[in-house]
Amino acid sequence: MNIGIDLGGTKIQVGIEHEGKIIHKTKALLKEKNDLHSTLNQVKQFIKPLTAHEVEGIGIGVPSVVDVEKGIVYNVTNIPSWKKVALKDILEQEFKLPVFVNNDVNCFAIGEHKFGKGKDYSNMVGLSIGTGLGSGIIIKNKLYAGVNCGAGEIGLLPYLNHNIEYYASGNFFSAEYQTTALDAFTAAKNGEKEALEQWKAFGQHFGAAVQVVMYTYDPQAIVIGGSVANAYPFFEKAMRESFSDFIYPESFKKLKIHLTKNEDIALLGAAALVDLPVNATNKAI
Repeated sequence: MNIGIDLGGTKIQVGIEHEGKIIHKTKALLKEKNDLHSTLNQVKQFIKPLTAHEVEGIGIGVPSVVDVEKGIVYNVTNIPSWKKVALKDILEQEFKLPVFVNNDVNCFAIGEHKFGKGKDYSNMVGLSIGTGLGSGIIIKNKLYAGVNCGAGEIGLLPYLNHNIEYYASGNFFSAEYQTTALDAFTAAKNGEKEALEQWKAFGQHFGAAVQVVMYTYDPQAIVIGGSVANAYPFFEKAMRESFSDFIYPESFKKLKIHLTKNEDIALLGAAALVDLPVNATNKAI
């Protein structure tokens, strides 16, 4: 059994992976994000009760660039105090267990590949749509993270007047319509025409993001997760319509697009880090 931790910009989730399921799960909002000592203590307090069980190691996904070998995280998204944190060393000294650190969306992709909708594919991409847009890349059953754990940051590519993430994440609704993705989702469920048009526009932009994935990685499947994915029925049609100008239409005919069905998939992926080598691109998952 391994401990898995999903550290987000606003919350923390912790649990133990046992036979492909998460047990002893706890979650809470992350407190005092401007104070490194306080946030680290909160993380430790969540982990400590789980170490009473027979666990082999700790895996943690963090929304940042990660030095995977040394377990150092840099400029963690929405946690201002985490500029450069030697997370692996800190947690190993505290709990006397091996600790493995990676990007949170990489953990999502690993989780889907090992335990979820990506199990049947050797080449897949996990796309997580939340406040931002992240992706994790699996090539020939291996996580491809790049030299600096920065591969897959397609959201930062230039697009229209900003970048892809501006238009293909929850940020789109606040930036363009002065609302939130959640409010737009609720309004769309109520049949409000304005909200439905907003999701149509979002789908067109998200379709452009999917095209970037196809041009760069050409996977067998894309698995979509994140909070905004709940609104998939409202943007799927526009997304698929945007594929009409893709230069290689046969590729899209073969592509499988799935929605994640497991709310614990990122925790499962984080726990799976314990069983991967330090350089996760060197061995099949």
